[in-house]
Amino acid sequence: MLVGYTAGAFDLFHIGHLNLLKRSKERCDHLIVGVTTDDLIFQTKHKRPVIPYEERVQIIKELRCVDEVVVQDDLDKVKAWAKYKYNILFSGDDWKSSERWQGYVRELAKVDVNVEFLPYTKTTSSTLLKKTLEMLNGR
Repeated sequence: MLVGYTAGAFDLFHIGHLNLLKRSKERCDHLIVGVTTDDLIFQTKHKRPVIPYEERVQIIKELRCVDEVVVQDDLDKVKAWAKYKYNILFSGDDWKSSERWQGYVRELAKVDVNVEFLPYTKTTSSTLLKKTLEMLNGR
């Protein structure tokens, strides 16, 4: 069985999130999705998510393309592999050239894990949605 893994905040869930999850599931038999905790989002982005963790988990659990939902309380994908033993790691191709993700490609190759970068949906992002909401609220 081919096990895939991807993770994200999935705050203000939108079509880009759905595209990533559907495309990931098309490439594996069992898709595990890590949902980032509120605390980790705050640590890394210095802001709180709009949608609380428990609600984001419920949204992801309801998707047909998702087989399992787990906590992401650490961004390290090699540590995630040690826990979940996935065969493929999926990410948006907007991360492909980052030093951190190239490090994951090198490290995970040592344990025969492939990293696949899937097309990023350019029309919608959580950041764009948040900016639009802030404009509408006059901030």
